[in-house]
Amino acid sequence: MEEGLTIDSRAFEELGAGKTEVPLNQYSPLVLAYIGDAVYELFVRNHLVSRKNCPVQKLHKEAIRYVRAAAQAEIVTYWLEEGILTEEEESVFRRGKNAHAHTIPKNANPAEYRKATAFEAVIGYLYLKGDMNRATKLMRGGVECLTPQEERK
Repeated sequence: MEEGLTIDSRAFEELGAGKTEVPLNQYSPLVLAYIGDAVYELFVRNHLVSRKNCPVQKLHKEAIRYVRAAAQAEIVTYWLEEGILTEEEESVFRRGKNAHAHTIPKNANPAEYRKATAFEAVIGYLYLKGDMNRATKLMRGGVECLTPQEERK
């Protein structure tokens, strides 16, 4: 990555990562997914912008490849197959997967959407915990598993 465009844990700490007065186990998995969605979206946008300077429409179209429910479900499947998640993260994953969202986007099937919610819950949990080094490692690995070999640098 080019200098100046990388996101590290210090940037997230300035945004408030790890600064919560509510105990983490009291957050609803949907609340964890809510904040995790935003953290992951910022990560993906930064990832794309750090690699190319192109029209916003093209960046947005490419971002969709990484942030849609099917892609997040694929990342979670990769995490589970590789045994990447810790016991604590797997617990958050299960809570996120079992959470009952009232709406499911029309472009996602229910199984993918549950896995995507679990993915976002894990990222949100790590953000609120203040462990952005771990969250970044998981997100980088996920983005890499979705990136075609010929596009990797």
